This record gives sequence, structure tokens and C-alpha cells, in this order.
Amino acid sequence: GTCWRRMLRGLQRVSARGAMAAHQRQNSTLVVGGLGVAAAAVLAQHAVRAYNAAQASSSSGTGSMFARRFYDGPFEAKMTRREAALILGVRESANPERIKDAHRRILRINHPDMGGSTFIAGKVNEAKDLLLKGKV
Repeated sequence: GTCWRRMLRGLQRVSARGAMAAHQRQNSTLVVGGLGVAAAAVLAQHAVRAYNAAQASSSSGTGSMFARRFYDGPFEAKMTRREAALILGVRESANPERIKDAHRRILRINHPDMGGSTFIAGKVNEAKDLLLKGKV
């Protein structure tokens, strides 16, 4: 009889240890899960703040959270090299090939035959001529 009692006590100890280990695993899983939810909430909060900031800045006309790649005007009476570079989206020191590529790309979008403005097309052409003067 005592042999069976010892085996029974041993099994009870083993099952108690197993239950304790399972309980600890469950607790650690809950902690990791809770940290994951907290991290997701913080990221969502930052995303909402960035979105609201972008909406506020775009509604005020100052731009969006992305870089603006066009000249917003107003045009000067006599075009300068700086203004010409801003219109074409290139540097003042850009090489002739880059200036011609930018001119072609912008004029394709704003050409009067495609529904664009003759004034804008004229300014784009003027910008190209001013930047290419002395380079070709």
C-alpha cells in the first residue's frame, strides 16, 4: 500500500508543477498580448495626429504633409532664374537635359491643346528659355 501512496503523491506533485507552469505561460501570454495592444494604440494615436495635422495644413493652404512639387505663384513681373527653376521644379544650376525633360513633362500636362492654360504654358516656356539661356 505505501508504494502506491508514494506514486500517487509523486503524480500529484508533477501535476501541480505542470499546472503552475501552464498558469505562468498563460500569464506571460496575457502580458505580451497586452503590450501588443498598447503599442498598436500608441501607433494609431500618432497616425491620427499626423492625419489631423495634414488636414489642418492643407485646409489652410500651406501644403500637405508631403512635399509640394509645384510652384504656387504668384508670378513676378519679370521672371528671375529662381522663379524659373521653381516653375520647372529643377535647380537653377540644372543641366540642359534636365531642364528640357522638366519642361516637356510640365507642358504635356498644361498644354492648351489638352485643356491647359495658355498663360501657364507661356510661363513654362519662358522659364525654360530663361534657364537655358547661355547653357546651350
